[in-house]
Amino acid sequence: MNVEKLYHMQDALDTHIEEKHGLKEEDLFDRKMLALLVELGELANETRCFKFWSLKPASDKAVILEEFVDGIHFILSLGLESGFRYKDDPSEKNHESSVTEQFLKIYGTIHEFRVNRTSQVYTKLFRDYLDLAVMLGFTEKEIEQAYIEKNEVNYERQQKGY
Repeated sequence: MNVEKLYHMQDALDTHIEEKHGLKEEDLFDRKMLALLVELGELANETRCFKFWSLKPASDKAVILEEFVDGIHFILSLGLESGFRYKDDPSEKNHESSVTEQFLKIYGTIHEFRVNRTSQVYTKLFRDYLDLAVMLGFTEKEIEQAYIEKNEVNYERQQKGY
């Protein structure tokens, strides 16, 4: 996955949104953190991994992937806002034993990043999220393509007054 390409695309989208909405001078960190938490919840809801009381299956893979890349948008944006870039370290891959546990781990890492905004914690957050992708059965190629497609949708939404 070409993460630098995604950072470049996210930077352009963020700039477009901030200029259009008069937010260039705003500190958007906490709003982006909350947005990421909400998107993570929406993703969990589509996987239905925690719904022990229900027999209804998870949403289609395409729906789950679209929700997943919504989170990627905010993780990239938080990195840009904080001046951090994710660098893959294959030795750091360490996902939990279940998808539910991985979601909980990510929620914890998001909170940790809010409290301790360092490059190390940011990298951990990105890594934990990518570990979830593996658990959900997504390839890096699928993630990159879905991100590109959703980025285009986000621009279209801005043009239509979303």
